[in-house]
Amino acid sequence: MKLAPVDYVILVLYFAFVLGIGWRLRKRISSSGDFLMSGRSVPVWITSLAFIAANLGAVELIGMAASGAKYGIMTAHFYWLGAIPAMLFMGIFMMPFYYGSKARSVPEYLKLRFDEKTRAFNAFSFAIMTIFSSGISMYALGLLLHLVLGWSFNVSVLASAAIVLAYTFLGGLTSAIYNEVLQFFLIVLGFAPLAILSVSKAGGWRGIVARLPPNMTHAWRYMGSPTENPMGVELFGMIAGLGFVLSFGYWCTNFLVVQRAMAAESMSAARRTPLVGTLPKMFLPFIVIMPGIAAIALTKMNVGYALPPNAAGGPDYTQALTTLMAQFYPSGILGLGMTGLMASFMSGMAGNVTAFNTVFTYDIYQSYIRPNADDHHYLTVGRVTTVVGVLLSILAAYVATRYNNIMDLLQLVFGCVNAPLFATFLLGMFWRRTTAHGAFAGLTLGTGAAVMTLCTTVAEGKGGWIANWHQFPSQMAQNFWIAIIAFAVCFVISVAVSLFTTPRPDKEMEGLVYGLTKIPHDATAKWYERPAPLTAIVIVLLVILNIWFR
Repeated sequence: MKLAPVDYVILVLYFAFVLGIGWRLRKRISSSGDFLMSGRSVPVWITSLAFIAANLGAVELIGMAASGAKYGIMTAHFYWLGAIPAMLFMGIFMMPFYYGSKARSVPEYLKLRFDEKTRAFNAFSFAIMTIFSSGISMYALGLLLHLVLGWSFNVSVLASAAIVLAYTFLGGLTSAIYNEVLQFFLIVLGFAPLAILSVSKAGGWRGIVARLPPNMTHAWRYMGSPTENPMGVELFGMIAGLGFVLSFGYWCTNFLVVQRAMAAESMSAARRTPLVGTLPKMFLPFIVIMPGIAAIALTKMNVGYALPPNAAGGPDYTQALTTLMAQFYPSGILGLGMTGLMASFMSGMAGNVTAFNTVFTYDIYQSYIRPNADDHHYLTVGRVTTVVGVLLSILAAYVATRYNNIMDLLQLVFGCVNAPLFATFLLGMFWRRTTAHGAFAGLTLGTGAAVMTLCTTVAEGKGGWIANWHQFPSQMAQNFWIAIIAFAVCFVISVAVSLFTTPRPDKEMEGLVYGLTKIPHDATAKWYERPAPLTAIVIVLLVILNIWFR
């Protein structure tokens, strides 16, 4: 893949614009709250698009295209089953607790609802998860720059990290959010043409259906048994693992996305942020998954396209997107596509870095290292933490080189961290009898159960470091069951311990627990500003898509 001069011009203009946003917004940063939380002043349409774009990193673009090539249209469940329902639940039920409690982060909410030790455990585990997620994004872009520009992987990683560091260091969360909106539109403009061109070349959807096995082109029909579909997942594993535990664990408790909604200008705007975000999220599979599915169809057509092999000799699914760009994009459009990929990388990495610096500054440094310093000191710490977060992400990028599908690695990380955390939140927000000791015991043992499941099961040659008690047909199936087991252990242990320990008085949990919190009612607002009509529209569209691709 070679870039023409016009392609380089597009990339340079994008980099200049991104750095310009950070430089422009630096004047608004006068406190740690401005740098780390945007001062809760961002309009709802901005927070909604940033909410989606923070999850639309290079990992999602390259990883979802890879999963489309590997698993077919079943990959769309990561959106229609594994995102939309959880986003609706978060907007309707959970945002009133987050926003109304005035917590600055998810770990801080856990402190308010439970105690300091629960907050500490989540703060440290979340910090590790964000570093891994950011490193995976960096790894994805390193591969891209190596393929397109011929740079070494080391140079690619360092150069890309420097750009993200520059604008997040200057403008903090506000800079990241406004850049995420810009990046969202660049991603759509950069990859919608690739989806159209690749699917058309494969003969449209009918041509793809004719060339691929039926279990690659149906989302629900072949989930009666793990042996019937390429993902190796049965119906229960898909619904419970992805549709409930992983999705709700990510979208409802991951501070990376919650942070965008908490930056909204009002409670109403915060609730509508994930609801409005479901509309573009619902149709992203047609841009990010369809090219991967088309890539497999094209390899069977003898049109000069084939996926390159990986180190083990099998197809390297992670190169599906970039090789399609090399095949179909001419000069100019190639530059736009490259800019879209750059934008996706920066969106994913910057989102994780800004979440990391907020949690570290408020929930670790201020809580345990220097609790009574002035605000300017915490602003300085936030900026220094941004630098440290980028450096740690570089190390994590090299860990990601061991996986042939980076989405598998990402779901593994989410399963170990977010799955037990969701059980803690579910009980903490909706069962006032949950105690601090119960939450902490469940959270720690649930996370430990996730790690033990990984160490005693094997999938695609990975895992089973202690024993091999079970063999999963795919890493994704293993990830789903790790999440299910982690959630179940956390839930059961939390309930059991809570029944034998003393809960907090109701008065101390006002604004933190359902039944003790005033849920806002927008009866006088316009229909499109109320959660109920927005939710109804989304559900109807979601049902139609699932029936169409059943």
